[in-house]
Amino acid sequence: MQVCAIPPAGSVRPQERLSHYGLLDGPLRTLARRSALVVSPAATVYDTLALMDRERGDAVVVADEETELPLGIVTLGDVVHRIALGGVSPDESVVGVMTGGPLTLPADAPAHRATVLMTKRYLRHVVLVEPDGRLCNVLSQTDLFGLRGGGADLLAETVAMAKEVGTMVKAADAIRRRGAELFAAGMSVEALGYWMSALNDLVCIRIIELIEDEFDLPPVPWCWMVFGSEGRLEQTFVTDQDNGLVFQPGDADATESVRQSLLPFAHAVNQALDACGFARCKGDIMAGNPAWCLSLAEWKKGFDGWLRVPGPEAVLTSTIFFDFRPLYGRYELVDNLRSWLAPRVPDHGLFLRTLAEQALTCEPPLGLFGRFRYDGGKKFPHTLDLKMYGARPFVDAARVWGLAHGIWATNTAQRLHATAEALERPPSDMAAAVEAFHLVQRFRLQQQLTSRDPERANRVDPSSLNQLNRLMLKEAFKEAKALQQRLRLDYGL
Repeated sequence: MQVCAIPPAGSVRPQERLSHYGLLDGPLRTLARRSALVVSPAATVYDTLALMDRERGDAVVVADEETELPLGIVTLGDVVHRIALGGVSPDESVVGVMTGGPLTLPADAPAHRATVLMTKRYLRHVVLVEPDGRLCNVLSQTDLFGLRGGGADLLAETVAMAKEVGTMVKAADAIRRRGAELFAAGMSVEALGYWMSALNDLVCIRIIELIEDEFDLPPVPWCWMVFGSEGRLEQTFVTDQDNGLVFQPGDADATESVRQSLLPFAHAVNQALDACGFARCKGDIMAGNPAWCLSLAEWKKGFDGWLRVPGPEAVLTSTIFFDFRPLYGRYELVDNLRSWLAPRVPDHGLFLRTLAEQALTCEPPLGLFGRFRYDGGKKFPHTLDLKMYGARPFVDAARVWGLAHGIWATNTAQRLHATAEALERPPSDMAAAVEAFHLVQRFRLQQQLTSRDPERANRVDPSSLNQLNRLMLKEAFKEAKALQQRLRLDYGL
């Protein structure tokens, strides 16, 4: 293998890379628009330039011929700069001009991860690898939806340049205000979710970076994880923290000492996030809580316990953790956890059945003859909780099916789309369910922007809606009921 182009693994037609809302989703391996250009370490600079010219590419991966492991990446700009200003001869080895140890991501990771990392590090390309480290493909900025438009570039730059938490408080507020403007201007709920999630991730990452410098952390691999709506990329304007830490001690006996060294740092990050508008979790599901600052082995033991002994209370507590994704640090720890967990869940039928039972406890608020069923009591009369009884039926059903079929994605819409074939449901049916879910989310966002009472942030009085909106909300609830009916059939409930 001197010079060549390899086809993208799991490649699909361009139109299949688009979600039903025009955004790129799915695993990264499906998003690359072209084959990867590859040369061996024995190739010359001239060979590399010739390959770029012939294939009209702007980046080439240098990979080992036998193992197919990526050793480095060469961009057209790198080569031209080194020849013109560095005096490099075209006959020299390409190894002399490559960037060694390129940033890599798992080929099955979600697009959001690449968007955030490439924006954070000002990268134009990222190398995708298979689970065994072999080269899969190369992804460029143009392959991603990214953070284009809406003033995201300027906001991301402000976050990246921040030197103190006080600046981050202002940046986080600016992101929420700009998100509200985009929502009012008609941005779709799905697009807004990706837009805000990417920028909020950058805010959280920068906060962790700033606080990390203030602590003498133990020299072990660790990663900050997020759960719940943040893990699903479904944060709204009113949101709290759900996070944890995973670490890998060099010796199992050192687990507790490593935990105690990480906890003050994690607590400081939780405080800073709270100052930036990400409220502390009322259930204390935060990395600063020793219960959720765990070694990789402890996280595996915890998930294994939930799977093997699925009591109703344990399952209810655990649901938020099954929406986990990595945010900052050694991503491979979280990928290891997911790779270990994903194939195990489908083998635990009792757990899935109990999870389905929990999902059915939040029935959509439609009563006899299709009338709204109010749940606010005397404190919030004539109102519906759109988070608990509107969005949650979709989220919970999607989680059950996603886990049952080993789906990597945590996002509700992606889970529903990804399981349509396995459930033998027409894509149009799942598209309708996703559209209903996003409609409920839109009503939630509207309420959050108009309510000054945090306790009413997710509550809506149907009488405040016009007739068309009331009808649309009822139809959305009917879709949620249909999903729950399918859960009943699937698990005999």
